[in-house]
Amino acid sequence: MWGRQNNSREVPSPYKRMPSRDYTNLPCREENPARFQISVGPETTTNPSWRLSLPHVLVATISSFLFGYHLSVVNEPLESISLDLGFGGNTLAEGLVVSTCLGGAFLGCLLSGWIADGVGRRRAFQLSALPMIIGASLSATTKNLEGMLFGRFLVGTGMGLGPAVAALYVTEVSPSFVRGTYGSFIQIATCLGLMGALFMGIPAREIKGWWRVCFWVSDVPAVMLASFMVFCAESPHWLYKAIFLHFFLPWLLYIVKFLCLTFIFK
Repeated sequence: MWGRQNNSREVPSPYKRMPSRDYTNLPCREENPARFQISVGPETTTNPSWRLSLPHVLVATISSFLFGYHLSVVNEPLESISLDLGFGGNTLAEGLVVSTCLGGAFLGCLLSGWIADGVGRRRAFQLSALPMIIGASLSATTKNLEGMLFGRFLVGTGMGLGPAVAALYVTEVSPSFVRGTYGSFIQIATCLGLMGALFMGIPAREIKGWWRVCFWVSDVPAVMLASFMVFCAESPHWLYKAIFLHFFLPWLLYIVKFLCLTFIFK
């Protein structure tokens, strides 16, 4: 009797209570999640292939390789250089041979943004390769300290210009999903250049005049950089700016001038 009274006093609920074991028999809505997803066309989900931009990125990183190479090319053969050029034991002259390229790199860094925006990324790479070719050739053929310092300074201007433009170029031509990976190629190329120069200078203590070969070898990647950039794509960001500045901006200024002369100064 008490059981009937308790059942009659229960308040009806819109929710039906079920034992926990009964939930195991319910169909899972996540079995086929594709039903609940909105279908998107392939043209909105695909990204540009990383293979398309990889050759352009590799060519651009040659400038970073040259930066690392010229930064350490005189470390191993410095003693033989000082003896051949007649300033052996002069620590000030030896320090200038090592660090003069950094002064040129400072100048190249200051001009890198202006050059890259003015002539484009590809032409900026070719301009950075030019002083590195001339400076390395001058350092390889010089007979005195002054020629070595001038050659190192010319090389430094290209060292400062190239890697700065490389970081900009790699960012602008790389797809977004591999942009970080391609950006690391710049530092990898710099490290490879440092190690390549150290290995290249090992025979300098045994072979007389080997340091000249070390400078001549650096002309090969510099020529490759200037040559291969002819076949590389220009930065789309720079092309957009160039089209706007050279085509649309003059017309826009002409329209503004026409409206001012017609309505304001009438």
